Amino acid sequence: MRKVAAVVLALGGAIALGGIALQRHEPINALWIITAAVCIYLLGYRFYAAWIATRVLLVDPSRATPAERLNNGRDFLPTHRAIVFGHHFAAIAGPGPLVGPTLAAQFGYLPGTLWILIGAVLGGCVQDMTILFLSTRRDGRSLGQMARDELGPFGGFAALIGTLLILVVLSAVLGLVIVNAMKHSPWATSTVAATIPVAILVGLYLRLWRPGRVLEGSIIGVSLVLLAVVAGGWIDHQPQLRNAFDYGALAIAAAIVIYAWVAAILPVWLLLAPRDYLSTFLKLGTVALLAVAIVLTHPQLKMPALTQFIDGSGPLFGGTLFPFVFITIACGAISGFHALVASGTTPKLISNEADVRLVGYGSMALESFVAIMAMIAATLLDPGVYFAINSGAGVVGATPEMATHTISGWGFPVSVQQMQSLAQAMGEHTLFARTGGAPSLAVGMASIFGSSFGRGLAALWYHFAIMFEVVFILTTLDAGTRVGRFMLQDLLGQLWAPLGRTSWYPSVLFASTLLVAAWGYFLYVGVIDPNGGVNILWPLFGIANQMLAAIALSVATGILVKSGRARYAFVTLAPLAWLAIVTTSAAWQKIVSPDAHVGFLAAAGELAAKFAAGALSAERAAVAPQLIFNQRLDAALTVLFTAILWFVILDMARVCVRRLRGLPLRSSSEAPYRQSQLPGAALAEQ
Repeated sequence: MRKVAAVVLALGGAIALGGIALQRHEPINALWIITAAVCIYLLGYRFYAAWIATRVLLVDPSRATPAERLNNGRDFLPTHRAIVFGHHFAAIAGPGPLVGPTLAAQFGYLPGTLWILIGAVLGGCVQDMTILFLSTRRDGRSLGQMARDELGPFGGFAALIGTLLILVVLSAVLGLVIVNAMKHSPWATSTVAATIPVAILVGLYLRLWRPGRVLEGSIIGVSLVLLAVVAGGWIDHQPQLRNAFDYGALAIAAAIVIYAWVAAILPVWLLLAPRDYLSTFLKLGTVALLAVAIVLTHPQLKMPALTQFIDGSGPLFGGTLFPFVFITIACGAISGFHALVASGTTPKLISNEADVRLVGYGSMALESFVAIMAMIAATLLDPGVYFAINSGAGVVGATPEMATHTISGWGFPVSVQQMQSLAQAMGEHTLFARTGGAPSLAVGMASIFGSSFGRGLAALWYHFAIMFEVVFILTTLDAGTRVGRFMLQDLLGQLWAPLGRTSWYPSVLFASTLLVAAWGYFLYVGVIDPNGGVNILWPLFGIANQMLAAIALSVATGILVKSGRARYAFVTLAPLAWLAIVTTSAAWQKIVSPDAHVGFLAAAGELAAKFAAGALSAERAAVAPQLIFNQRLDAALTVLFTAILWFVILDMARVCVRRLRGLPLRSSSEAPYRQSQLPGAALAEQ
């Protein structure tokens, strides 16, 4: 029966994937994509992941994990696999699977869909599972520590510096997406603001008032969050209260910076942990609800399979289909940020090595499924509406009339009246130039939910989707800021030992301030950018994130070869080679391209020339110096990221060559075998 089921899955997936790839008579039904995704993920998990775990990684269920051997009841703690799965998914599921596919939809639905499916099964899921396993075998060491231990001090230092800088860019992009979703939206702002005291209340409830009453705290927290969505609609219709929550982009950006700084210094149980816990319910519940709604409504995609913007002239971001679709969609296919989580808290919770496949491969497959549904939600919108929401005023024009005229000229008809009616239905003043991907995704989600559960509640569904997206992203922003603070303290400790003490409050305040100031600067420049900031920040984020994935795969490849499994190294080497090609190509274009729509330096040069000639409006001239400097800084960072990547790859190649030649190498940092004493180990072994 298992063989029959596998054959049925394979045939179903092949037929659905073939329909997606070959169908050119639009529109195509979203169920084709859902069917292909489910079949491919199940096949990958059942066969490829099982083969890697058994033959490549040599998973041993009888082996004691760090959670058992180093159990201290705080950081290392054997935890049920379902809880670890939920924690890991909540930690890795940030803006990438939501925003990346939405932005990449400017190329059409086909390229992004194929990359999400293939990239996740052969790349992203493999990276997450492999790094999680290797860290579990090495007492839960971080990616940078494993690079230093297995490759050498220089490769490890490069990986650490690259990771910290990438976190800065990542945090800025997260903040920018939130700003563009909440600016001048009192409903969204009041709802998201209410989730903060709710999280603190749940933290106090579980820590001080009712310790251990997780179910009670969960019911209270989830109920209050849902109530906040409804209350936001009431506030939006009260003139005085509405004005109290109506803020522009800069004000919201400042609030996000302050929130992240506070979250980084408060005790983890007071804000960070309860927020992550509540977000897990929202994430999994909303994903399941969205999947059911898509199956019930089986909507037709309105975006063509390919658009004319594959030539690099896209209004959302510049760059041709290759390589930019592969860096625009990061977390939905493969993400370096996941390697930080897989070598962070998660390996300290794994109670049995057999759980690595579910937690590592399974969590990433679920996140990839989120990306698939984000692609569906974005491409079921009228293309004209999609581009009107996501295109910056500097691209299509500052007035609704100019924007609709420009977009209609691309062959995607849209009218001012259509956009006004849509904004009114969603409870918003305007939906023009709401760049960043989150607002258009919320409109798509509201359309799906409305078709299934009541069209008269479109505004409620829209703001529920906005709250879902922002909470989705905030969990990564505050956790990323805290992780970055630890990494920065580790570096500062090399200069002065007390700064490396993570419990010393002066060091906590100093490192947190430095970190939020760094990513806050990039956020500020993105906010004041007339084009919405996405064209500047998202490509840099994609390049940096995929380079971090390549660094993680380099470490994994080096360890596999060192441990005598060179013939299986293609499992990590193949996605590494692809990412190295893609990211280097994208970095090269962003640095040297003469097209100002693509190249950082070309854009800086063009803007500098216009500024010197007095050809800019007063508004653009006021921010031109910052934009010029930031474009050049982005180019310098791209060069640095590329250099770090190839330094680590060459260091890995050096280790592999020495191993294959039988030359001496650093000894493996893998912990010695010890028989597990946990009850589940014996059952898993049998």
